[in-house]
Amino acid sequence: MRSPRLAVPPLDLPGESESAFLADLRQALLEPPHAISPKYFYDAEGSRLFDRICELPEYYPTRTECAILLRHAADIATQVGPGCDLVEFGAGSCSKVRLLLPQLQPRRYLPIDISAQHLQLAAADLVRAHPGLVVVPLAGDYLGPIRLPPALPGARRVGFFPGSTIGNFTPEEALRFLQDAARLLRGGGLLLGADLVKDPAVLHAAYNDAQGVTAAFNLNLLARANRELGADFDLESFWHSAFYNAGRQRIEMHLVSRRRQRVRLGGETFDIPEGLSLHTENSHKYTVQGLQSLAEQAGFRPAAVWTDERALFSVHWLRAPDHERSMD
Repeated sequence: MRSPRLAVPPLDLPGESESAFLADLRQALLEPPHAISPKYFYDAEGSRLFDRICELPEYYPTRTECAILLRHAADIATQVGPGCDLVEFGAGSCSKVRLLLPQLQPRRYLPIDISAQHLQLAAADLVRAHPGLVVVPLAGDYLGPIRLPPALPGARRVGFFPGSTIGNFTPEEALRFLQDAARLLRGGGLLLGADLVKDPAVLHAAYNDAQGVTAAFNLNLLARANRELGADFDLESFWHSAFYNAGRQRIEMHLVSRRRQRVRLGGETFDIPEGLSLHTENSHKYTVQGLQSLAEQAGFRPAAVWTDERALFSVHWLRAPDHERSMD
């Protein structure tokens, strides 16, 4: 029997082109601070590797957040209200929203993800599991301009941003994202996951797993450049480095050159010295009060918050303003 197809194919949002990836990687190799956005992790292979990371015994965020969502689904649905128009930023495999669907029962679900192929498969699987759910997948970068389909009449627009992805942003980027979300979700709200400050040993284990999946995920950025940009990075010539920067309350991930080497990229040759560190990701950790303060600054009104017994992770319900306000 042929598998059912997704009724609505992914709509393309304005996104990053191959030339943008090339330009950003070129800049990262040429000049300090030698950093590139973690959004380039997420091609189909990167998304697959991240799904594996979420299942690792050392990686507590996914299972902890899922337990919070499952345990408090009824309370979350009460806070959100019935029949919302649900938008998920960075939906990935659409796995966490499944924990809320029986209680939340949205009128429509709009998952946004930068990996169109991964999104299509995940959305189709969701439709098979929930045949009555209206799913409109949007392929693109949710950090860029977002023009959603018109809101459903009488339905509050609610955002879902799990996984502590907000921790990947700089403080300035996090504020800007929340400001944009407050405007986009006017009259509704945002359900947001945020990882909490904790023992650095727990964090170190989570980002340096024994199976090396996180290392493969990090190195896939260079493998993607080889596949898509015709580069010739030798993956074995780079170390995966992940550590907790206590002063900035964040995990940092880097790719460190093991030796002096030459790399071809975009028709150019780059001399990479031994020890050059390409900064690929930050994962900021928050306190509950710190996250709520940031949300207030962006225009939200913090409401309920749920955490696990060990206070490893938090899920916040943030009410969006009813009307747009001017923001600096």
